[in-house]
Amino acid sequence: MTTNATTESTLRGPGAGTPGVDPSPTNGPRAATSAGSPAPGKGGRPQRQDRLSGRDALVLFVLCAAQFMVALDFSVLNVALPVLGRGLGMSPSALQWAVTAFALPSGGFLLLFGRIGDLFGRRGLFLAGLSLFGAASLLATLAWDPASFLAGRALQGLAAAAIVPTGMSLLTTTFPEGPARDRALGISGTLLSLGFTVGMVAGGVLTDALGWRSTMGLLSLFALVVLPPALGLLPTSGPRNTGAADRPRLDVPGAVTVTGGLLSLIYALSTAAERGFGGADVVTALVLGVLLLGAFVRIESRAAAPLVSLRMLRRPTVAWGNLGGLVTFSMMSTVVFVLTLYLQETLGLSAFETGLVFGVQGVLSAVAGMYAPKVIGRFGARRTLAGSLAGQGAFVAGMLLLDAHTRSVWIATAGVSLASMFHLGAIISYGLTVTSGVPDEEQGLATGLVTSTQQVGITVGIPLLGVLATTSGDLLNGVRTVLALDAAIVLAAAALVAVGLGRRGAAGAR
Repeated sequence: MTTNATTESTLRGPGAGTPGVDPSPTNGPRAATSAGSPAPGKGGRPQRQDRLSGRDALVLFVLCAAQFMVALDFSVLNVALPVLGRGLGMSPSALQWAVTAFALPSGGFLLLFGRIGDLFGRRGLFLAGLSLFGAASLLATLAWDPASFLAGRALQGLAAAAIVPTGMSLLTTTFPEGPARDRALGISGTLLSLGFTVGMVAGGVLTDALGWRSTMGLLSLFALVVLPPALGLLPTSGPRNTGAADRPRLDVPGAVTVTGGLLSLIYALSTAAERGFGGADVVTALVLGVLLLGAFVRIESRAAAPLVSLRMLRRPTVAWGNLGGLVTFSMMSTVVFVLTLYLQETLGLSAFETGLVFGVQGVLSAVAGMYAPKVIGRFGARRTLAGSLAGQGAFVAGMLLLDAHTRSVWIATAGVSLASMFHLGAIISYGLTVTSGVPDEEQGLATGLVTSTQQVGITVGIPLLGVLATTSGDLLNGVRTVLALDAAIVLAAAALVAVGLGRRGAAGAR
């Protein structure tokens, strides 16, 4: 893949340019010899398309366990932060770096590592990421001062940037479009959401029982459990056998500018959550991030082998699918953040009781994950995405009824749990929408975009909206304001996605 023309031709999957073709994987190609494909059974009857072989089920377990581990890392430390600060002598203002040190590399290097996996082998990069994650978690567990702890967190983030896009692309290339991939991504999306929720609960339990170090020790143990089966089960993927002229090349200028731009923006938004947007470092980072991403777009338009094909970004399924993903992640992370403040500061719940509220959310999200592939199979990924966003926005709006009375805990529990069920549907359907029809050699790029959207969404929501609650003189009014804006943004995105993916010919555009 050395020219833009070649890149563009590989992006034309079956049905490209055919008006009216639903981008849902239910209309996608079926690989006759891949997992989940129809094969003759007893009496010549075809087997169920969504049935996985024993080995495929184990591969799915390994990939999903790794994604679960990374999702767990996003939240397991949150409840432990005050205790951690006292233990390591970190000031309250410095505690945000426990989160930012992870978010910077994990968000900044996703696209780069996704492309490196495409070109030079996903399996090796995935295994290297798992190994680094385990070692980094051990360093954070044994940290003797703030610097060693933050170094461990930064290395965890770098490892996550390798694990997430390569793990997702290994999943989408192992399971072909159709029922098998629907089911695999449904399980993966459920565990992603469940990992975040389990982290909230486990963080409180472990911190109360064993101290904050146990939260990092759990992650190190998790990596140690996942790595051995991954070594034996994951399929080998390496660079394609091509001549010297077609040897894989990495778009270095594009990699430098997009990574630098993402790092700058994530730093600015993460820091603004703590200190506001008025700081010189925040403004400088924002301007630098915009300039670098602008340079990245210009470089990609001229590169012979671009890191990101601009033609891919112009695909309606990619553009609108990622918009839906960005909104669902950013707005749901904001809801969780402000509800955590509300439940503890306004209603007086303990960290453990707050974790239980989000535990209910996790259970219902898991239920939603079981049924989401069936809904997608019936209505298509694009309709499910728009409908899921609409449901998420509606139930967030319902939480405007929250007040200072203890009974509101039931409104909060029901609201966040039902909104999360639709959020889970949006997660699965946007991933399917974006990756549908993309050839195997571009799957790392497509899933890199998916996971970059996820990471950036988790990062930007709290600085943009959550700060309205933390800086409000009346926390309850601040929470209501955030919830109202949150719901409005999600509902507007639902309408935009429905129109953007519903236009004539959008489904077939590549």
